[in-house]
Amino acid sequence: MLKTDIGFVADSGRSPFHKGEQQVQQHMGERDIERWAKGAIRNHMPDQHREFFEAQPFLIVSARDRQGRPWATVLEGDTGFVASPEATRLDIDASPTPGDPLAEALRAGTNIGILGIELATRRRNRVNGHVVGGTEGQLNFVVGQSFGNCPQYIRERSYWWHEGPLETMVQRGQDLTPSQIDWIRTADTFFIATGYQGEGEDPAYGMDASHRGGEKGFVEVLGDRKIRFPDYAGNRFYNTLGNIVQDGRAGFLFLDFASGSLLQLTGRATIDFGSDDVRRFAGARQLVTLDIEDVVETTAALRLRWQADAENARSLRLIEKHRESKDVVSFLFEARDGGTLEPFRAGQHLPIELKIPGFDEKVQRTYSLSNSSNGMHYRISVKRETNGLASRYLHDALQPGAILESRKPAGDFILPDDDRPIVLVSAGIGITPMLSMVHWLVESDDNRASWFVHGARNGAHHPFKRDVDRIASESGSVSTLTFYSRPNEGEEQGRDFDVEGRISGEALKALVARNDVHYLLCGPAAFLAGIQAELEHLGVPEALIHSETF
Repeated sequence: MLKTDIGFVADSGRSPFHKGEQQVQQHMGERDIERWAKGAIRNHMPDQHREFFEAQPFLIVSARDRQGRPWATVLEGDTGFVASPEATRLDIDASPTPGDPLAEALRAGTNIGILGIELATRRRNRVNGHVVGGTEGQLNFVVGQSFGNCPQYIRERSYWWHEGPLETMVQRGQDLTPSQIDWIRTADTFFIATGYQGEGEDPAYGMDASHRGGEKGFVEVLGDRKIRFPDYAGNRFYNTLGNIVQDGRAGFLFLDFASGSLLQLTGRATIDFGSDDVRRFAGARQLVTLDIEDVVETTAALRLRWQADAENARSLRLIEKHRESKDVVSFLFEARDGGTLEPFRAGQHLPIELKIPGFDEKVQRTYSLSNSSNGMHYRISVKRETNGLASRYLHDALQPGAILESRKPAGDFILPDDDRPIVLVSAGIGITPMLSMVHWLVESDDNRASWFVHGARNGAHHPFKRDVDRIASESGSVSTLTFYSRPNEGEEQGRDFDVEGRISGEALKALVARNDVHYLLCGPAAFLAGIQAELEHLGVPEALIHSETF
């Protein structure tokens, strides 16, 4: 178990993290996140986040009841039930259903965490803050911290609305019933409410609502008052774990997507950071156990219903496997039945399912498409990660002729639909959606000025270099700029790469002598946050900076 007396020397200036988050980051060897997180965690919502929240039919909300116990719940409403009149505010025209543990809790002064999650596209954004007022059935929320999340571990689902009256029934208890145990054991998604309130005022304090996902059965039921789940690599902020280190109280929410029913739990959480039990779960960083104190089940609580997008499944056959760099391999697929494939927009990703030996359930992953949409082939390009279950299987075991299941391409990291200049900026494997975009720019005869900027360690870790150089040479509107942070011996500046060092906002801003330029960024979270902060500091409007994290 992690002890709460781990030492930490704070960086100068106000940290976006409280001491529990800092302790976990240090324990995991990731305190370097402090350097760039100040640019990723904001005291307001960017316009893209405001528009995202306003478009949602539901929100996950966390708060404490009058006994100080955390719970997570769902607020739902028709289009427009969420409004953002300014960058620091959300007005929400909804309230928990009667009998919900938070039905009387969302009042002025209450700290709450909000998670917006679009299951159909796998987008999610988080915002934490407090309620400042509101009329009955409505609340006004002010932002403390706002940040985006990567789409890992989200099961894609489409929603619909139930017509007619709801036959809602509330059941309370301290122990899980047999049907509730079955519910948890078959869940692939749940939400977790945690929080920490230190002395004084600090934006890092307050409540947090977070998502956890995996294959069915990833949450273990250890008894009628104890459950446990494996926790995997995420954004490295460790908000949930940091809260638990400081205040072990936590609330879990399981949704029955087919019936709109809620199963809400509250209790005490503990974290196992390194026992033999953790090593039983491939890729897990820690195990989190909840000792349950209270259970609330609400049947038919919501009008919303969801269905997994299995109807969009398509069998694919691997027809070619090609090494692009030392650690990146491309996989080219065709439809198993020989038919045409669903078209996609440049920048979108392909959800796939892998049957990996030793695992009962299929492993789901999402990879950006790296080719142009031609109706005949999908290509994904995957970096082999040392601890990556799926990437190791793809690199080491999957061979031409293999069959796997996919769903239709999705995602909204796409080229803006106007004629402004485009600067495509990638680092590492973030090059994959950019390659698809540059293919589209050239093949569609889009003549707007475009730059393809990529950062790599050196030539051995630079996939698609020849492809991009060829595309640029054949186009009169696409220019390239390559940064190597650690060139290999024999690699020459001006011949093999353009700039030694890392991509900077200043270098990007100098490419185009205009202010109405779209910057599309893709790469690791630290890279994105740093570049975005630099561009904004140089006067680039948030609305012109678009990003996708890996």
